[in-house]
Amino acid sequence: MEVQSKYRDMKILHLINSLDTGGAEKLILESLPLFNKENIKTDLAILNGYNYPFLKALKRLNCCSIISLGNKSIYNPFLIFKIIPLLKKYDIVHVHIFPSLYWVALAKILSFSQTKLVYTEHSTSNNRRKKYLFKVFDKIIYAQYSKIITISPEVDINIKKHLNFNNDKFKLIENGINLNTIRSTKAIDRIRISPNINDSLSVITQVSSFRYPKDQKTVIKSLRDLQEHVVLILIGNGPLRVECEILAEELGVSHRVFFLGIRMDVVSILKASDIIILSSHHEGLSLSCIEGMASGKAFIASNAPGLGDIVKGAGVLFPINDNTTLVKKINKLLTDKTYYNQVVDNCLERAQDFSINHTIRKEINLYNTLIKL
Repeated sequence: MEVQSKYRDMKILHLINSLDTGGAEKLILESLPLFNKENIKTDLAILNGYNYPFLKALKRLNCCSIISLGNKSIYNPFLIFKIIPLLKKYDIVHVHIFPSLYWVALAKILSFSQTKLVYTEHSTSNNRRKKYLFKVFDKIIYAQYSKIITISPEVDINIKKHLNFNNDKFKLIENGINLNTIRSTKAIDRIRISPNINDSLSVITQVSSFRYPKDQKTVIKSLRDLQEHVVLILIGNGPLRVECEILAEELGVSHRVFFLGIRMDVVSILKASDIIILSSHHEGLSLSCIEGMASGKAFIASNAPGLGDIVKGAGVLFPINDNTTLVKKINKLLTDKTYYNQVVDNCLERAQDFSINHTIRKEINLYNTLIKL
């Protein structure tokens, strides 16, 4: 990537709730080193500085300054007053996720700051959009941002409908992944994942948090009607994990479901799997989806908003909540090698469209444009 030297001294701050596991958080982890590699001074501020694995990984890279604004609730409005001084130090503050969205906008209003704000909209939907009062608040808050980045066509359509702003306010920049890292990563030995996972088993893996809109329960239900040699790996944590563990027990398949929690060797586990799945009710642009398609394994996803358009014509789709159809899709992949290989080839080709280098280049160009205004 080539960056105009005229703008190499600009200072950018990315601000997010925390570096807990999630798509936006993973994007921060992978993109900040690349911005700084391109001589774009880019730092990170987090509302909650808990030392999650992603934060530990970013600290090890030693690529940027990391500013923790506390270690308590991210919903504390007094965080606004910790954000105000930061606005004076950077040319652009690039914000991700609610409530950071609100706190930074309110900090700008209260301080009369002229710093340019950018917000990345990561989701096709949220509960605020269903309530009239929040719709009014959202219009005030989003208006403080010079540009709203949308990460997929579906996200773009939905947020424009919600806010009814001029189209010039929005910029579609699709998320990306580090394809080179995925290509070079080797599969982990299955025995290192669990002593109970060996090469005779057919392994299905889902990487996602255990919170709505993710839907691990449909995949767990499918195990009842799949042969005993089919097992499920679930990577991630969240408030719905216990419910999923209880469901696996109730269905008598708990010995075939492996809850791994948060892992930093996700790609090596994907490459040791047979099928990658993402069951969800809706997505923005899921990095787990793209990583799954880039892993060299067959990929299955719910035909959900934010997933269907990306996966269609490459991976395999099944209706939301439909574990019966999911069983049929899995069995076809496991029994028809020609079909399996075609799906893999199609997924690898589709994943090439989502390189993080494209994302970084487009965001740098956007920063340049805003600074010139």
